[in-house]
Amino acid sequence: MTGFIGRALTAALVLGTALTAASASAQQYKTLDGKRPLVIGHRGASGTFPEHTIASYTRAIEVGADFIEPDLVATKDGVLVARHEPFISGTTDVASRPEFANRKRVRNLDGVATDDWWVADFTLAELKTLRAKQAFADRDQSYNGKFEIPTFQEVIDLAKKESAKRGRVIGIYPETKHPTFHHAIGLPLEDRLVAQLKKAGWTKKTDPVFIQSFEVSNLKYLRTKTNLRLVQLIDADDVDKDGNISLAAPYDKPYDFAVLGDKRTFKDLLTPEGLKEIKTYADGVGPWKPYLVPGKQIDADGDGKPDDLNKDGKIDEQDRVLLPETGLVKAAHAAGLAIHTWTFRNEPKRLASDFKGDPAAEYKLFFGLGVDGLFSDFPETAVKARP
Repeated sequence: MTGFIGRALTAALVLGTALTAASASAQQYKTLDGKRPLVIGHRGASGTFPEHTIASYTRAIEVGADFIEPDLVATKDGVLVARHEPFISGTTDVASRPEFANRKRVRNLDGVATDDWWVADFTLAELKTLRAKQAFADRDQSYNGKFEIPTFQEVIDLAKKESAKRGRVIGIYPETKHPTFHHAIGLPLEDRLVAQLKKAGWTKKTDPVFIQSFEVSNLKYLRTKTNLRLVQLIDADDVDKDGNISLAAPYDKPYDFAVLGDKRTFKDLLTPEGLKEIKTYADGVGPWKPYLVPGKQIDADGDGKPDDLNKDGKIDEQDRVLLPETGLVKAAHAAGLAIHTWTFRNEPKRLASDFKGDPAAEYKLFFGLGVDGLFSDFPETAVKARP
């Protein structure tokens, strides 16, 4: 009997210690659910490999990203593929392909006449002959021409294969790109997306999927079609010299608002009333990071020009000084919404002066605010900086 009691007491002590540790761990995070914030590979590990390629997604998984993000557009034959935009000159070698020279044309994208090559004018077979390239001129170009454009199904298959291989769940975070545009050309994205996710076995809020969009109407439609988690993205045009978010078309409001004559802007969606409405159809909100922590330029000498704080002869993010956080994380959480912010990048010129060229310092600031997740071009850095 004594032995049994001793073993029981020991087990109770062990369990108590485990529960205390778990409780301490939960209390460590200011996230909506108290869990560790997510690291989302933005277009994969797009700081290393050309974006939206299997190589980029695989790299993000290898370095510990919890989710990978495929932006989705539709081919002429109705297949969902991963591209950041429905036009592709900036991310593929299409401009150098003489066989497709006559495919370049002007389309209206969110009210802007854009002359380019469009995924919707290519069959999947044709698109597969193209090769991806690095979209940022200041990043490694040595992988250009080596990778093809993946289908959404290939991204799903990769996440499932790598989850089984690594013994951890790797989620996917698809974005419906320009839903109004795709509806107008007869290639709506939503039902195609839901059907593929259902085929993959993903239908529930607890499944490793978030669906995101900058538009509202399609998220409301998706809510009638799936129980998967939805996220309302929040865009802007720029940040002015004083750190104020500036809005200009087509980045001032969800484009479906523009079409419907809705006068509200992205800023309006972040008011208490706006967040309350988002909660009726979505599970989270995804604002550009200056909505959380803006930065302003300095003009100490009063010459009307921003000061070159690091004396490198250029004016960029390094010449901004951070302002106090806006309280948006707490406001989102108060509305019952998770908050996932974007986009984090390692290059010093993309970091405010406060971070002194150290990207880890930026991650730590935002994790400390209690964000539930963030998108990074360099998920390895984000994973290492995460508490």
